Amino acid sequence: MVQGCTSDAGKSTLVAGLCRWARRRGISVAPFKPQNMALNSAVTVDGGEIGRAQAVQAQAAGLPPHTDFNPVLLKPNTDTGAQVIIHGRAIGNMDARRYHEYKRIAFDAVLASHARLVARHDAVIVEGAGSPAEINLRDRDIANMGYAEAVDCPVILVADIDRGGVFAHLVGTLAVLSTSERARIAGFVINRFRGDIALLQPGLDWLQRETGKPVLGVLPYLHGLHLEAEDALPRESAAKAGQRLRITVPVLPRISNHTDFDALRAHPQVELIFVPRGETPPPCELIILPGSKSTRGDLAALREHGWDDAIARHLRYGGRVLGICGGLQMLGQAVHDPLGIEGAPGSSDGLGLLELHTTLEPLKQLRDVDGRLSFEGVEAPVRGYEIHCGVSEGPALARPFAYLAHGRADGACSADGRVLGTYLHGLFDDADALDALLRWAGLRDAQRLDMRALREASLERLADIVDAHLDTDALLRLLARTPACAA
Repeated sequence: MVQGCTSDAGKSTLVAGLCRWARRRGISVAPFKPQNMALNSAVTVDGGEIGRAQAVQAQAAGLPPHTDFNPVLLKPNTDTGAQVIIHGRAIGNMDARRYHEYKRIAFDAVLASHARLVARHDAVIVEGAGSPAEINLRDRDIANMGYAEAVDCPVILVADIDRGGVFAHLVGTLAVLSTSERARIAGFVINRFRGDIALLQPGLDWLQRETGKPVLGVLPYLHGLHLEAEDALPRESAAKAGQRLRITVPVLPRISNHTDFDALRAHPQVELIFVPRGETPPPCELIILPGSKSTRGDLAALREHGWDDAIARHLRYGGRVLGICGGLQMLGQAVHDPLGIEGAPGSSDGLGLLELHTTLEPLKQLRDVDGRLSFEGVEAPVRGYEIHCGVSEGPALARPFAYLAHGRADGACSADGRVLGTYLHGLFDDADALDALLRWAGLRDAQRLDMRALREASLERLADIVDAHLDTDALLRLLARTPACAA
């Protein structure tokens, strides 16, 4: 199990790298995250949803995404509450106190998935959540040491040196663990190091003397790694020469599946700007309204920060607008939530840019899809996935964004062709669809970019880094200690 001193310490990336490294050694390996809190999710082969990080780890292991890889997924819809998803299916919304009581039941789902994975694979590589040092959450913990203790799993502790204070993070985390939990820590990994390793060595020697735990390796800071983020927005934007197209995306309070934009961030001719709340959106050719876990709430936030006026002005000057999933719903005339699926029951006026309205319904639609783009005379194949509980109706749907398998239409196009909406996440990952959408936005000579190939190359790069910078003999010994390998 990989646990971290902090959120975003590199747990997801390290587990992905270990999964690909193990697979290259001929080990049947599966990823596992007992409990995940994230608004970036993926559709599974068994018709549920899991965190996108676990879908990437499954790709690293050569497996299709499965709900057993992430049996408990929490999707925050307020500052104190979340939608609770067990084995891929939403069971309802809970506030923090109620979910704390529910953890006993959730842990049964965790252990059931664990047992199935152990039975099917040589090894299971587990990702913790946040930090095991959150002592206020120790009672009924199912995400970190509570799980590790229950299944008798050795733990690697990873810390991010780029944040500063890496030795304090590691020693401080050990200090708040119980005696049995400290004994479970098999070693440390220091992540995101830049500089001369010789200058770090005295600190590594001190750490091993002070704690009695080995440093299993120091991983370098990896620029240009194209892997989907678990939840946090990207830390940095790559500098590009000769950019031709600027795209802005508002950072909504409950933005979801912002991994949709990874291909745009990677494209050499595109400048993608995430615009935080309260900041004035810069001039651009295309505004994209992203997915949302709380469409009506995020729609209110858009208006509060003046995005409705900014979008109207953008269109008057010839700009283009695309809405994805919740963004599509916001572009319509109204969003209705009569059952209180996302919050208090009620309705909200949309931006009125597409002639459609949306009603939120209890049954979430989860599917991988493929088809062809159909707007503005565009003909290009597209693949993606749907995760939404809204059903949209209205005249705009007679001008669909795409036709999917079995003749099903998706999304809408405005009469003037400058506003598009779709329920498809991941559509920019398809090279043909990306080319077509960039041309529609104004980039006539777009360079071809295959995001799926870039992700695969990143996983291979991670496995190379594991081989080069970690004590792989120690890793193999740790895998041999797990119940799966021992069996």
